[in-house]
Amino acid sequence: MSDGLVIEAHALTKRYGKFPAVDNLNLRVGAGRITGFLGRNGPGKSSTIKMLLGISRPSSGGALVLGRNISDARQCRDSRRHIAFVGEDKQTYAYMTVGQMIAFTRSFYEDWDVGREQRLLRRFELPVERKVKALSKGMRTKLALLLAFARIPRLLILDEPSEGLDPVTIEELLQAMVATAAEGTSVFFSSHQIAEVERIADHVCIVDHGRLVADTSLDEIRQQYRQLTFGFSGELPNVEFTGDGIESVRIEGRQITVMATRNAEAIIERARCLGAASVETTPVTLRELFLATVKGDSPDALV
Repeated sequence: MSDGLVIEAHALTKRYGKFPAVDNLNLRVGAGRITGFLGRNGPGKSSTIKMLLGISRPSSGGALVLGRNISDARQCRDSRRHIAFVGEDKQTYAYMTVGQMIAFTRSFYEDWDVGREQRLLRRFELPVERKVKALSKGMRTKLALLLAFARIPRLLILDEPSEGLDPVTIEELLQAMVATAAEGTSVFFSSHQIAEVERIADHVCIVDHGRLVADTSLDEIRQQYRQLTFGFSGELPNVEFTGDGIESVRIEGRQITVMATRNAEAIIERARCLGAASVETTPVTLRELFLATVKGDSPDALV
């Protein structure tokens, strides 16, 4: 494992028939931070996580998780001892009560924190005597989150963790993720909810059609990324806006709008040389970066 990385994937690929759910993905997730794994609805994010955890095997490529090779069964089992995971399906044993499910899970992990377990029980208002099969979808999600957050793992992986939760519980979830990261756990969570990622993530990796299309910190987006709008009084210049730092270009009437990830001043100077009569510079939000990097149809469920 490279220094400071908890996940390091190289050309990771997963095909279902001829369909590439994950397509030569190169992914580097740093230790000690919250990384949002952002993308539209689709199989790419979940397929990536399942390969990283050894639940499914790559079609090609590979990865190291906590320094262990995911293609080696023994190493993969060893890494799982230090990982807490909540999947998109939030699987639990329906025939058990909430209390039995907690006690059963607790017995497997040396890093279980009983005090944290009790705090989460009270916060989530989980009925310990009720059968899991009798819980609502939201309550089952809360139980699955408790089973992960009651531990003190090196790495916490969450796949669409807010699915099925009400706004109050989503807020509690986000606070719990921040608190867990503050205690030294690296957090990697997938989502298509931009607002949630923007609220708590230090870093974001955006995937589209199984490929990584952006890999940056939220601080870098705020400090360096700019949306540049150039207005022309006459005909638009017959040149293409391309070059270092230009992520996307949109033309509307006599305006050219450029998404710049760096070199904003050089891009502005070029536009002035081409006859731009006005220049407007605005910061870029994560939502705007997402829409600029994810191609094709509009993504679902963006908030």
